[in-house]
Amino acid sequence: MAVFRYEAINAQGKAVKGSLEADSARLARQNLRMQGMTPLDIAEVQSRQGGSHKASRWGRELSSNEVVLFTRQLASLLQARLALAQALSALVEQAEKPLIRERINSIRSEVVAGTALSQALAAFPKAFPEMYVATVAAGENTGELGTVLAKLADALEARQALAQKVSAAFIYPAIVTAVALAVVTGLLTYVVPQVVSVFENTNHQLPTLTIVMIAISDFLRNWGWLLLLAIGVAAYALRTALKNKAFKLRFDEGLLNVPLIGPFVRSVNTARLASTLAILVGSGVPILKALAAANRTVSNSALQNAMHDVQERVKEGSGLSKALGKSNLFPPVLTHLVASGEATGQLSDMLQRASDSQRTEVERKALWLTSLMEPLLILVMGLIVLLIVLAVMMPIIEINQLIQ
Repeated sequence: MAVFRYEAINAQGKAVKGSLEADSARLARQNLRMQGMTPLDIAEVQSRQGGSHKASRWGRELSSNEVVLFTRQLASLLQARLALAQALSALVEQAEKPLIRERINSIRSEVVAGTALSQALAAFPKAFPEMYVATVAAGENTGELGTVLAKLADALEARQALAQKVSAAFIYPAIVTAVALAVVTGLLTYVVPQVVSVFENTNHQLPTLTIVMIAISDFLRNWGWLLLLAIGVAAYALRTALKNKAFKLRFDEGLLNVPLIGPFVRSVNTARLASTLAILVGSGVPILKALAAANRTVSNSALQNAMHDVQERVKEGSGLSKALGKSNLFPPVLTHLVASGEATGQLSDMLQRASDSQRTEVERKALWLTSLMEPLLILVMGLIVLLIVLAVMMPIIEINQLIQ
């Protein structure tokens, strides 16, 4: 049975959209007519053999918030002893957006046809990545799918909360920077030319600072568009260059060595890695498969290469803590906690503790960086405004002295 997306006219003459399950498009049209609707368009969303299709004509997929909500709701229903197909049906009825309803309908139709939930989710890799699918598969194998999904929802919510806190911490400095640039640009392109033009007709030699400020103002007014174009081209060139694996590796390696930024990037990736490993290992996923899936959550290619080396060492029989220690790229706290977990048989708990520790460290570093950036931005802004004021006032002071 497949899922079809339809557009139809209901008995009241209004256009309606939705999705339904049917064995064929013809039967889907018959079902709509039996419901008193006139079908206008029928399109198959997914079939068992057909794989996944784009979520819409623009290719939108489920957002991270929608995936977290789906995971939490499904976990709650399964822990309430509902059958999987029944739980998915309840989520279909509860879904508010057509895209969510279509996705869950597609997953449910596969499950009803005998496909495992993990395999049905794997048809939508953008919404449900390998780590997610591997965790669900582990829950199916152990018979604790509800519990595993609840832990997965906790981890996804914690990761999302961390990203929101970091983003919120840097919003204020970003706004201050944008306002400061706008104010300085306005002063240089409008205020300075209006005031300084008064002195250009005099024979008096202008101060060096005023001459420099006039030159900067003229450049911004005449060639400011070229500067913006150059910045845009540079950003596009960097984005294109980062698609090259060799360049991205060198860039990420250099990024890890930048003071303040490097430790922050390392902590963010370590928190994500440890959290993913904690879920997978705690769900019974084999360590090599867990390492491979967790490595795909790391965004820094230098750390990804280090994790590949860790996988090889573990495959050769080395302990995870020793393999992590030899990379010299991960925080020592992760290595020590993993070693403790291996010694006590509580590796999952120690990995979760490492994730919590790194998450706290990320929040602390984000707050520290923003508290450092705010006064620096104000100081730089004040210095630039002071220079502009001096460039305007110095000729006035000198002319006043000559008059006296």
